[in-house]
Amino acid sequence: MLKKPHIAAVAAVSLLVILLLSLPSGFTQQAKLVLSSFFLPIFGLSSVGEATVNQVGNLVASKADVLAENRKLLQENRRLQIQLQQVEAANHENTKLREMIGMPDRVPWKIIPAKIIARDPDKLQWWRTVDINVGRRQGVSVNAAVITTTGLAGKVSSVSGGRARVVLLGDPLCQAAALVKDTGENGVIKAFPLDPGIVILTYLSRGSRTGAGQAVVSSGLELRPGNDVLTSGLGGIFPEGIPIGEVVDVRSVGFGLYDEARVRLAVDYNQLNHLFVIIP
Repeated sequence: MLKKPHIAAVAAVSLLVILLLSLPSGFTQQAKLVLSSFFLPIFGLSSVGEATVNQVGNLVASKADVLAENRKLLQENRRLQIQLQQVEAANHENTKLREMIGMPDRVPWKIIPAKIIARDPDKLQWWRTVDINVGRRQGVSVNAAVITTTGLAGKVSSVSGGRARVVLLGDPLCQAAALVKDTGENGVIKAFPLDPGIVILTYLSRGSRTGAGQAVVSSGLELRPGNDVLTSGLGGIFPEGIPIGEVVDVRSVGFGLYDEARVRLAVDYNQLNHLFVIIP
């Protein structure tokens, strides 16, 4: 049921329509223009409001899509970071292997990577022996040379099916035939009990030390601190050309019968983790 204000509004509109119909045509056109100019801003405002609502709706929808896409990208970024870490770890291991393979260009070595799984807790034996996680099943045998990325570490002293014990260079049980790279002088590496990072290169020619007044006959060069020492391959155990260390100093021993040099090892036994066993 219509209320009184509504009835009055309907009656007013009806009277306005009747009045317009009864007016001359010219006046009617002018009245239409006036009325249209009156109602047009209202209709325009309505259209603008509708367009604005649509734009806001589209903006809200676009923001939701962007947030969803950002979440996907974040998850993908995290996944790629994990993959990158894995790739970097693999590259690190591959670099070690390439360094090892690059050392023996002249000798057909087969290199088996190994990891230290045990060390003697006795501080006097800590730098003498280690146990590794490869053994007879992987082709490891007694006296196989063991190296690192920096040089000679030692040799296998005993082996079982899945592990082996390595006696490190510098232990009295591990000696090596050696060569001074710059002079061609040959000698034998022996243990130096006062410092696990030092070995003795002994049985050198008399007068090989710097300042002795005599040059080394084999090369015409004197042995000096800083000279590189390598395996000579003459002992039958260690292949030729593996770095051992560098000369620290030289002295005359055995009442002047021969010289010997202290050599600082290239391998730091306190930093040992991964090793490589050489299989001929």
